[in-house]
Amino acid sequence: MQLRYNYRAYPDPAQRCALARAFGCARVVWNDCLRDRKEAHAAGLPYVKSAELSRLRITQAKRTEERAWLAEVSAVVLQQSLRDLDTAYRNFFDSLKGKRQGRRAGPPRYKSKKDTRQSIRLNTNAFALRDDGTVYVAKVGNLKVTWSRRLPAAPTSLTVTKDSSGRYFLSFVVDTEPDALPELETDAGLDLGLSAFAVLSDGSRIDSPRFLRRAEKKLKRLQRELSRKAKGSKNRAKARIRVARQHAKVADRRRDWHHKTSTQIIRDNQAVYVEDLAVSAFGRTRPAKSVYDAGWSAFVGMLEYKAVKHGRTFAKVGRAFPSSQICSACGFRDGPKPLHVREWTCSKCGTVHDRDHNAARNVLVEGRRIVAAGRAETLNACGAPVRRAPVPAQRGEAGSPRKGRTAQAGVPALEAGKHVK
Repeated sequence: MQLRYNYRAYPDPAQRCALARAFGCARVVWNDCLRDRKEAHAAGLPYVKSAELSRLRITQAKRTEERAWLAEVSAVVLQQSLRDLDTAYRNFFDSLKGKRQGRRAGPPRYKSKKDTRQSIRLNTNAFALRDDGTVYVAKVGNLKVTWSRRLPAAPTSLTVTKDSSGRYFLSFVVDTEPDALPELETDAGLDLGLSAFAVLSDGSRIDSPRFLRRAEKKLKRLQRELSRKAKGSKNRAKARIRVARQHAKVADRRRDWHHKTSTQIIRDNQAVYVEDLAVSAFGRTRPAKSVYDAGWSAFVGMLEYKAVKHGRTFAKVGRAFPSSQICSACGFRDGPKPLHVREWTCSKCGTVHDRDHNAARNVLVEGRRIVAAGRAETLNACGAPVRRAPVPAQRGEAGSPRKGRTAQAGVPALEAGKHVK
């Protein structure tokens, strides 16, 4: 399976200029190739092949006066930008034909230098791990990296990213083998919510940290300061960076908490079952801010890939399953209930239920049934899965075949017990 390992990088001023140049060149190649294909489609011409675009927009463009600066960056960056465009088109076509499961992928769009995320992708021919703990990037130099953990294997590709707050990250794609944990006899059903982030079938509750709500006061003040700055001024640019950094802190805290909580659940249970919620639909309701602050989709995705990594069983219960309507004691369906009803009594057996705990127990029973039937998810009324998708690695990227051994597994400085900052 493929996993991605992210590390914070600290380029010096010269390296930041080189990276900005690489971001811009990759963006120009993407936009030029996309424009050629759109114009050919509008004119009724055949789909422009990648080889022709590579010859026109990379090889020949370097020899022209208008695009001569493309030669200042690594050719791997430009070729990978074209390959990423091919991947985007392939996903779009597969989605139209029904070959790609999940949400429908839209056509590729033009990139802008004002996008919140700038990135380049490299294969093993354009980067290498140095003995001193730095990472060499072609035509950029040796980047200082904060190694929070060691790479389990030699990386197959590297993505250099700059976010809206001006931080740089290195993302390594690594092919690893599953790390199975000792088998357990416990399993758990999860009911995700807002008052409590999750309620497990054994009755334990996980409180919602509400990171965005806790940072809202400071965010309002920073946003108010930003709105008072003159457009185009340097003070406005500085204020925008402060707002972006505060949002990045909130996202980092939420992601860190998701990782710790999901890891604990996977370690404590042999099988985990969770309800497949329509988060995009909840995002159009009144509690939309609280829904996105909870981050259900990211949390479920972490449970999914960690279950594959550690040899656990994971299944999704379809969103059409009435987990809040069924009595977990006798199985009687007592009908829908408004959200403000947090406790109810079964009209058949008289059992008093906590709404969330009862739903978690029903999710556990339905998840066991799904696994016993050999399916991945609950079937809907038509006998088809509500949504069937392969279990992905977290934020998987398309790896590149290794043509040389310029990269190595782990970081030698860390292996020798040295501290790398």
